[in-house]
Amino acid sequence: DWGFTQFMMLSELVEPERGLIVNDTVKIKVEITVQRDERYYYDSRKETGYVGLKNQGATCYMNSLLQYLYHLPYFRKAVYHMPTNENDEPASSLPLALQSLFYKLQYSRTAVSTKDLTKSFGWSTMDAFMQHDVQELNRVLCEKLEDKMKGTRVERVINELFEGHTSNFIECVDVDYKSSRRESFMDLQLDVKGCPNIYDSFDRYTQVEMMDGENQYKAEGYGLQDARKGVLFDQLPPVLQLQLKRFEYDFARDTMVKINDRYEFFDELDLDRGDGKYLSPQADRSVRNLYKLHSVLVHSGGVHGGHYYAYIRPDGKTWLKFDDTAVTIEDGSKALEEQFGGEDEPGVSPTGRLQGAGQEGDQQQQQAAAAPAPKQRLKFTKFSNAYMLVYVRLSDWPRYMSTVTKDGIAPYLLERLEAEQREKERRQREKQEAHLYCQVRIATDADIAQQVGSSQWFDLVNYDQLPPSRTFRVRKLTRFSDFKQQVAAELGVPVDSQRYWVWQQRANKTYRPTSRLRPDEESAMIVDLRDYRETGLTTAKHALMDLRLYLEIPWPADSPVQSPTRHEINLFFKYYDPQAESLKYVGHRYVPKSLKVAQVFPLMAQLAGLPPGTPLQAYEEVKWDPTVMIEAIDPNAALHQQAQLESGDIICFQKAVPDLESGHTAEAADGSGLIKAAPDGMELDEGAVEQQQQQVEQQPDLQQQVQEQQQPAE
Repeated sequence: DWGFTQFMMLSELVEPERGLIVNDTVKIKVEITVQRDERYYYDSRKETGYVGLKNQGATCYMNSLLQYLYHLPYFRKAVYHMPTNENDEPASSLPLALQSLFYKLQYSRTAVSTKDLTKSFGWSTMDAFMQHDVQELNRVLCEKLEDKMKGTRVERVINELFEGHTSNFIECVDVDYKSSRRESFMDLQLDVKGCPNIYDSFDRYTQVEMMDGENQYKAEGYGLQDARKGVLFDQLPPVLQLQLKRFEYDFARDTMVKINDRYEFFDELDLDRGDGKYLSPQADRSVRNLYKLHSVLVHSGGVHGGHYYAYIRPDGKTWLKFDDTAVTIEDGSKALEEQFGGEDEPGVSPTGRLQGAGQEGDQQQQQAAAAPAPKQRLKFTKFSNAYMLVYVRLSDWPRYMSTVTKDGIAPYLLERLEAEQREKERRQREKQEAHLYCQVRIATDADIAQQVGSSQWFDLVNYDQLPPSRTFRVRKLTRFSDFKQQVAAELGVPVDSQRYWVWQQRANKTYRPTSRLRPDEESAMIVDLRDYRETGLTTAKHALMDLRLYLEIPWPADSPVQSPTRHEINLFFKYYDPQAESLKYVGHRYVPKSLKVAQVFPLMAQLAGLPPGTPLQAYEEVKWDPTVMIEAIDPNAALHQQAQLESGDIICFQKAVPDLESGHTAEAADGSGLIKAAPDGMELDEGAVEQQQQQVEQQPDLQQQVQEQQQPAE
């Protein structure tokens, strides 16, 4: 609720002249328009056949570069054949991260994340929010890939694609002396300022400079001489990367500035023009250097920041705009004429604005709009323009731009990437269908026995440590009776032997199975048990439908099936060995509420495998937090009425130790909550042992008591 900013005075509402009240009734009409936001429904893969890349904060410049490299099929195929180890992870291996990224761009249905790739760069989260130089990133990335390709079948692929050679020469005017040096390049930096179009930039790049006057050249054997200095192309690469110098240092302002001047480039670039004036005498004239525009990388904004996106023509025909996650089909004029820069009249270009970037430019535009129209129409500087062009030689287009299929991916890599893709799609389906399903986790006595004494000391079981077989993903509308059939099929527990208990987190923060599912609950659907879902130990997100149950089955397997009555409580027993200082779970039993603690001692001894008549001491697990509290139980106390035991309570017992008095509360110094053994050599008090045995003998037999009190539950 955003609140209300306009109100009507009550006195105005009731004025008869206004006519708002008719027959003591106010009629209010509300019109609501719901508009569909296409940004959330647009499917790039469906509309264009391609997907975009997610922006991590300020990685749009990297996204545009990666999209261009991906859409060079020869480069992509080489990346697919880079060797990786089976144990490599994308976040730490640049080749594997790039392979995974390219595969997802080729086959994923949604936009792809670049986090693994930036992690393989060694970037932190902060780096993802800083814009880096695109040209430098391109060079560093290719250098690292070239190093990884050495000694493999794809060695020198990067050089084959992007490497060209220039001939730098110095030729004396008056004497017969010439010096030349051959250099390689992976991209070319072309001037924008003072150059109306791309051919003017190449003219300036190959322009001959005269070295005369104070700048004479010292020729070996001839001394200072007038000379001509220049550069020509020995060899041009199949893929020509042109960096336009849109950003330059302004010495007058002592700052970097962006050159937004109009700069024209063309759909085709003929570098054989002028009878090969850009080529050196050594260049192979049989190669036709006619290039076709493949990619236009665009910067929109000022020198201190902005946005990057790319126009790419993968098939040489249709232009596509790759703007982070969005991929759209665009007209050719969007990729060419609208990215020339320069000035435009108001209303002509949707990307135009007044000179300046950010808020300052917006303010100037608003002021201009508010001012009276001048005699001469205002012109706006386009702040969106091309900063990098990629041309592919037409004669090499079939070789380097051929389609890459799964046959072009190394078999071992394809198997790994397909498995990762299937796992990702499975997780996505689960996420989309999560509202239809819930998670039911069950624990048995066997699970309790496995954890108690090793990883679990207090309470009974930690559900996060259960094996996967104890977790069931079921639809919320599944009937519980059908779920029992599923448990029977997967765990081999007959339906008739399954008895389920729900857990409760008590006020003292203990976690116990307190009540059984009723027959009507077991005949209901899983969603009807929402009141029993786990909310105490997990976040609200994970507790949306996380049902945790205790499955009571005969344990050990040859134990009899217990048939409890309403006069019995379900107690859980742990046995502590003072000599070995070990704790183990020995099972649970239904016992009559009216029995005294001493009458249960024979059952405890039997569960622990102790000789009949072994003197025992019993303790109740009371609480864990803030301090461990295990309280001794009076052997003569009635279980329910005096000891206040109820279903789900835990009794820890051990052989009698003479120095502990009845009713003593033990708070273990080491935090384990365990009572330590008597010192070595200490003899048990024979009188105390005999007295305890007499008390046990005077009590009626436990089995007899159970039989006497068993009767049908009301």
